[in-house]
Amino acid sequence: MKQYLDLVHHILEHGEKKQDRTGTGTISVFGYQCKYDLRQGFPLLTTKKVLFDALVYELLWFLRGSTNINDDLKQHTPIWNAWAGPDGELGPVYGYQWRKWEKFVMDKESGKYRKEYIDQIQNALQLIKTNPDSRRIIVSAWNVADIDKMALPPCHAFIQFYVVNGRLDCQLYQRSADVALGVPFNIASYALLMSMVAQECNLTPGIFVHTLGDAHVYLNHIEGLKIQLERTPSTLPRLELPKKNVLDYKFEDFKLSGYQPAAFIKFPIAV
Repeated sequence: MKQYLDLVHHILEHGEKKQDRTGTGTISVFGYQCKYDLRQGFPLLTTKKVLFDALVYELLWFLRGSTNINDDLKQHTPIWNAWAGPDGELGPVYGYQWRKWEKFVMDKESGKYRKEYIDQIQNALQLIKTNPDSRRIIVSAWNVADIDKMALPPCHAFIQFYVVNGRLDCQLYQRSADVALGVPFNIASYALLMSMVAQECNLTPGIFVHTLGDAHVYLNHIEGLKIQLERTPSTLPRLELPKKNVLDYKFEDFKLSGYQPAAFIKFPIAV
């Protein structure tokens, strides 16, 4: 995970101070890209412990189309609690857009519009299987019409899959990247999704491309990141998945071996 440490070093060395929505203050750069080859190991950060169980639960929650923290997520990934309403609802966030993007279709007989839904995950899987050379294998969480209804607009906003020579690559565009707390989670989460998609489509997981817009370090995260920069990355763990369809995976299906991270570093959440 030298790529991640290079990102941290680049921001601390070249970033500019910038105010932010939370009032915490950041050091920020705009436009940065990292590439992680999953054939070299699963890209889970080793210079601090990352809670693999939590990211698995969250990804499965997304894939169910869920939007409420009381739907299994609350007990496993409390990071979303800070944004949820009193009833646990977050509005039409990631899972809703992935599985239930709204569209309106006119009924020819009545002349009235009815609401239907687009399942972007199923559409992407179908395209990979039937037209792998397509340049339109895209899943978007950034639905302009729904932004004001969301507790938090999507940070990791746009995914594109790419198939070549039996290999599946994936690029994520992340508009806003909390480098200390969020980015290690995001890297592993999308590498996991990419691995699941590759399994269903009989492909080898290849390169995860992580493109960042506003890549920032909160001022109260700097000291923790300096500790990480002094640590040496260890060998990447290996991910083992059974052969299943993406939407059929359960938590107990995911096996991670050889993960030997350095000690956990606690970073405060900027809300």
